[in-house]
Amino acid sequence: MKYKNHKLYQTVLLPEAADDDAVEMIPLLSPEEEEEMDKYKIPDELPILPVKNTVLFPGVVIPITVSRQKSIRLVKKAYKGSRIIGVIAQANTSREEPGTEDLYKIGTVAYILKMLVLPDGNTTIIIQGKRRFEVTNFIQEEPYITAKVTLIHENFPDSSKRETKALVRSLKDAASKILKLNPEIPQEAQIALDNIESPSFLTHFLSSNINADVADKQRILETNDGMQRATTLLQFMLKDIQLLELKHEIQSKVHSDIDQQQRDYYLRQQIKVLQDELGYESQDQEIENLRAKGAKKKWPEIVAKHFNKEVDKITRMNPAAAEYPVAMNYVELLADLPWGEYTKDNFDLKKAKKILDADHYGLDKVKERIIEYLAVLKLKNNMKGPILCLYGPPGVGKTSLGRSIAKALHRKYVRMSLGGVHDEAEIRGHRKTYVGAMPGKLVQNIKKVKSSNPVFILDEIDKVSSDFRGDPSSALLEVLDPEQNFAFMDNYLEVEYDLSKVLFIATANSLETIHPALRDRMEIIEINGYTLEEKVQIAKSHLIPKQKKEHGLGTKDVTFDTKAIVKIIDDYTRESGVRNLERKIGAVIRKVAKSIAMEEPYNKVIQAKDVAKLLGSEIFDKELYQSNEAPGVVTGLAWTQVGGEILFIESSLSRGRGKLTLSGQLGDVMKESAIAALSYLRANAEALDIDYRVFDQFDLHIHVPAGAVPKDGPSAGITMFTSLASVFTQRKVKDRLAMTGEITLRGRVLPVGGIKEKILAAKRAGIKEIILCSKNKKDIEEINSSYIEDLTVHYVDHVDEVLAIALLKEKVKNPFNLSVIENNVPAPAYGNPVITSATLEKN
Repeated sequence: MKYKNHKLYQTVLLPEAADDDAVEMIPLLSPEEEEEMDKYKIPDELPILPVKNTVLFPGVVIPITVSRQKSIRLVKKAYKGSRIIGVIAQANTSREEPGTEDLYKIGTVAYILKMLVLPDGNTTIIIQGKRRFEVTNFIQEEPYITAKVTLIHENFPDSSKRETKALVRSLKDAASKILKLNPEIPQEAQIALDNIESPSFLTHFLSSNINADVADKQRILETNDGMQRATTLLQFMLKDIQLLELKHEIQSKVHSDIDQQQRDYYLRQQIKVLQDELGYESQDQEIENLRAKGAKKKWPEIVAKHFNKEVDKITRMNPAAAEYPVAMNYVELLADLPWGEYTKDNFDLKKAKKILDADHYGLDKVKERIIEYLAVLKLKNNMKGPILCLYGPPGVGKTSLGRSIAKALHRKYVRMSLGGVHDEAEIRGHRKTYVGAMPGKLVQNIKKVKSSNPVFILDEIDKVSSDFRGDPSSALLEVLDPEQNFAFMDNYLEVEYDLSKVLFIATANSLETIHPALRDRMEIIEINGYTLEEKVQIAKSHLIPKQKKEHGLGTKDVTFDTKAIVKIIDDYTRESGVRNLERKIGAVIRKVAKSIAMEEPYNKVIQAKDVAKLLGSEIFDKELYQSNEAPGVVTGLAWTQVGGEILFIESSLSRGRGKLTLSGQLGDVMKESAIAALSYLRANAEALDIDYRVFDQFDLHIHVPAGAVPKDGPSAGITMFTSLASVFTQRKVKDRLAMTGEITLRGRVLPVGGIKEKILAAKRAGIKEIILCSKNKKDIEEINSSYIEDLTVHYVDHVDEVLAIALLKEKVKNPFNLSVIENNVPAPAYGNPVITSATLEKN
């Protein structure tokens, strides 16, 4: 601003590439001249020029560089005409081509004083604000924005009033102080400021030049009351003064005539003042915040005393000391842990059951146990968290079941993998005296979820190992003992933490490798795996929709026939869970996705005959029942990690000296079952109508096919016995009959495990009758009746009952050539078997 010949001018800096002078003096109109200008008719429809980083106020002259094509067309047309346009600031400054929705509704009528066309194609215009207006509605956006406007009349009190004079004086004093504190502003501006008399123009001129955001300047422009507008402006100017005074104070505090050490101190002081102003916490403030945070905690009194003692210790430390960050980390951990903070459990048992059923098909025992836990918690409203251990083969959903339980309970979910953990500090934490000490993973995870009652999954607890760094299994004893974990002591934490409200769920593939004391503290829930029927339902309800979504297919792009799913399960997977089944389904869906992407024809319904084309040849052969055409062939039932299977036990006699041969990779337990069965036959040969001389003059060979597959277990006891009885009596075994059970030397039949898997394997193989120990009846009752409706189950307690059911009455004609039996061989004493385990080992 310059004042010359009693006339007020505003200095406008023009682009250096302009044809005219780089600096031009633009005369500012006096209030009387503005009133004269306002007599010109301002139309009620104006072309609108959006401006991005500024706000135009009435009476103020500013240069604007126009680069948008719409804006260039607008100013060129307006400059040739009335030179009157509307100027509105952009509310959304991120848009390069703003629309009507990106503009404010209040703007300023502007008069184009001058237009300059630059060599780079841009156009610069010098405009002066005239009157404020409000947009009634936007009329068009092409070729430029046009709006219907309503002029806003100024509402500024008479300048002769005391309040107005005081406000004008305050504005000028604030502006003078800014000029004094900011040496970058020319001193001539003070002269121009002193010669502005109009309160309205003074307000607008200062508003245009204050250090404020576009949104703040727009707020000033939109204020209708003149006094309020000036008051708002004064507030912004006072803030600017405070910042300038602070800057001046910082510069005065640390003068530049100092040596290198003083210079460093100067910089640190500047940073400190800036941090204080920006809200960064100093050491004292940080400690006070920790105290305030600790005061809000619901921790025991002993923990509160310990916390305050540690904080007091920090206040006496030098921040540059090595122990300071260690101590700060420790008290911050204490303050961040959720002492006594719990999420509210969901007691809607029906809704919880729906969530569990929706996420997992089957697993009725596990779901029932969770619902029981919820029911007790609902009635008692206070229960120590039980320690559940989900035990079963891989891929049956043990880990994902934990997530569903957390979802059903509305609790936070934490998963901690224990596979390969061999450092005790992973559980109990390190002592603070060690370098790099940290709390254990239990405390870290509870801090992360900010809840003291999450569902905590201890995954692969059977794979914890130990070495010179300690035994994590022993460290877990305190964690998983409901009588101890209410006062769990982490080495780093040094105070007791209550874990009794945490619902711990461990998962394991095997119980043999779990520490016995640790296993005693957990409630074992066995997950045996899924039946064929359950796998089909899981594939339909979960796996196929999931794989479609992951491969970008819609629900109608492909469907699976039930027989196709069964074929994938039987011929391409052999597992208890569904992990490989999901992979195979994903492989089929990828083939479909490829056909869709390449616009090739494909079958939208996957049939059983299509599976081999998509997945290749079958990987596994399903064991089917084979008819017993000769004595000595019996069908048994076996349990494997991938489900139940049938197996065949074959016995044959040949001329010899009573030698026993076992083949088929049998384990020790299975060999002992064969010895026990043979001993019982020798001891009861007369009752079973067997010539005792056969045992000494014929060699016996017992074989279990699939010789490359190891086999073991007591389940084949009655199967071995029936096979031997059949071959020695030469009576065939009943057709489509299978059996399982352990045998004793007294002929008793004992119960065995894996009944569910064995029964379903028998059904798939085409078996019609099954022989079981009567004590296994409870296992049959747990199986869905629809799965075994075509099977007949015989319950027995003694091997005599087994033979009565299994062997046909008719003997094979001329079973032995009695002429080859030597009569001079002495008969062995009944009950003393000729073949012993030592003999078997030798053979």
